[in-house]
Amino acid sequence: ERAGGGALPIACDIRDDAAFEAAVESTVAQFGGIDICVNNASAISLTGTLQTPLKRFDLMLGINVRGTFATSRACLPHLQRAAAAGRNPHILNLAPPLNLDPKWFRDHVAYTIAKYGMSLCVLGMAEEFRNDGIAVNALWPRTTIATAALALLPGMAERIAQTRKPEIVADAAFVIFSRDAKTTTGNFFIDEDVLRAAGVTDFEPYAMQPGKPLIPDLFID
Repeated sequence: ERAGGGALPIACDIRDDAAFEAAVESTVAQFGGIDICVNNASAISLTGTLQTPLKRFDLMLGINVRGTFATSRACLPHLQRAAAAGRNPHILNLAPPLNLDPKWFRDHVAYTIAKYGMSLCVLGMAEEFRNDGIAVNALWPRTTIATAALALLPGMAERIAQTRKPEIVADAAFVIFSRDAKTTTGNFFIDEDVLRAAGVTDFEPYAMQPGKPLIPDLFID
């Protein structure tokens, strides 16, 4: 708001249908519509099959897959109106490319299923709403990103220096949103690739500690 924009922060559990539908309607009432939907909510547990309680499995599927589908579904009528008004609407899922190498399933099959469910939403919805002029894409970081969730994973708190700042993902998302929704859909973008294509050559400012070797993110070979 200090920069001249507007914001409407809403605490919301996207597993609660009434809550997220009310959040969408509050947003429309405040801003007059919705032009962009970003599905970033995610639950993570990098555990094997026998180490993953069904309650944790349900949490990951409920937030990652159902939450993405439900939030997109609630926003889509407004995105269709945005397309009709020429406002270049986008859905962006923070989801990985569909890498079917078994190594990405072996150690955490439940989490992989949950994240790939978000990726499958991109494949399906991009085709379903292509003729409506609504872009549906995925964005995934090439390296691990310094988030609170990452710091909670075993062994990662002391390796935060080998990650990048969240700003690299935000900057890549902005580039994607600036592209024509009619011709930019169904893609699985990598943050660094997006920014290189936009002319960025120096990625050191994004590093938590410049000069440190970076840890690749999951699902990236």
